[in-house]
Amino acid sequence: MKILFSLSLFLIFNFCSSNKNVEPRIIFEKNKRTYIIGDTINLKILNNKEYDSIIFFLDKTPIKLPYYLSDINLGDKKVKAQIYTDEKIKSITENIRVLSRYKPKLYSYKILNEYPHDTEAYTQGLEFYYDTLIESTGLINKSSIRKINYKNGKKYQIKLINNDFFGEGVTILNDTIYQLTWKNNLGIVYKNNFQIIRTFDYNRSKEGWGLCNDGEFLYKSDGSSKIWKIDRNNFNEISYVEVTTDKTILKKINELEWVNGKIYANTYQFNKDVVLIIDPLSGQVEGVIDFSGLKSKVDQIPSLNVFNGIAYNKNKNTFFVTGKNWSKLFEVSIHEKN
Repeated sequence: MKILFSLSLFLIFNFCSSNKNVEPRIIFEKNKRTYIIGDTINLKILNNKEYDSIIFFLDKTPIKLPYYLSDINLGDKKVKAQIYTDEKIKSITENIRVLSRYKPKLYSYKILNEYPHDTEAYTQGLEFYYDTLIESTGLINKSSIRKINYKNGKKYQIKLINNDFFGEGVTILNDTIYQLTWKNNLGIVYKNNFQIIRTFDYNRSKEGWGLCNDGEFLYKSDGSSKIWKIDRNNFNEISYVEVTTDKTILKKINELEWVNGKIYANTYQFNKDVVLIIDPLSGQVEGVIDFSGLKSKVDQIPSLNVFNGIAYNKNKNTFFVTGKNWSKLFEVSIHEKN
């Protein structure tokens, strides 16, 4: 990962004879502010005063120029120059963007089975607990968590949550169920019989959207481009990645599912019905699954809403997907487009 070391850089300063009070600023080579992995950052300081030394930082990590971008997280970052003089320390900061160097692979789906789904379920989170489907639903006064027989759509158990809460993502780890709420800054922890164990507050991630786990840590989306890694014991947000392609940073990351070391993510109200395949270490979008056409296969009712909800069945090695108020749950296989 990032190489940590301290350094002092002595640069030749530029005098501005026409203006003795010009503030120092960072000058990027070729005025470049967007980079891809494999690029080199090179810059200098435009200044009219002498200084003793400068330390450059990428986010909070000291770097030596020119700096080769290799094994780092993607997304928006800050370059800081910390200028030392006899009198004081001055810091100046500029924003840059680091994108993936690879285009995402494109995938499609094949429908294997269709099962009934409750059209009153505003699906927010979907995950298998053994052979039972756990579903979290949203909307004020209607939010719930439920256990479902996916083959016939019947509910084994349903628990309504506080009428003021808007239910969001859900995940199961070690027989414990974790459910998010949207803007209440609150997550709920249940036993597998839906008895509430405790609640927890959010920190820097102010909203709750999607949730998954890798068997040790929780991963939470908050409606932005960020996916947060969370300690399940104290719910501290350890770090985050930004979901990034070779072209841009993607926002409104929603429902999450952890599958074989990757995060599969719905995007809310994206221009297409897609699921992203994301590297949890860097934020790179490695694949895009095109689920267009599914919505036309369900009952076209007034409350019909967006594609959302993805669950992986380990025993069958297949995915189950649906949408908010959809009449069907689809079992699908995923294959790369030719």
